[in-house]
Amino acid sequence: MKELVEKVAALTAAFNKEAAAQVEDGNKAAGARARKVSLEIEKLMKEFRKISVEASRK
Repeated sequence: MKELVEKVAALTAAFNKEAAAQVEDGNKAAGARARKVSLEIEKLMKEFRKISVEASRK
C-alpha cells in the first residue's frame, strides 16, 4: 500500500506541473500530458480504494 501511495504522490506532482504549464503558459502539449497522467491517477486511486476497503474489513 505504501508503494501505491508513493506512486500516486509522484503522479500528482507530475500532473500539477503539466497542468500549471497549460494554465500559465498556454502549453497545449502540457495539457495533453496532464490528461494522460490524470487517467493513470484515476486507475491507481481505484486500486487504492480496493486495497483500503479490504484492509478495513480485517
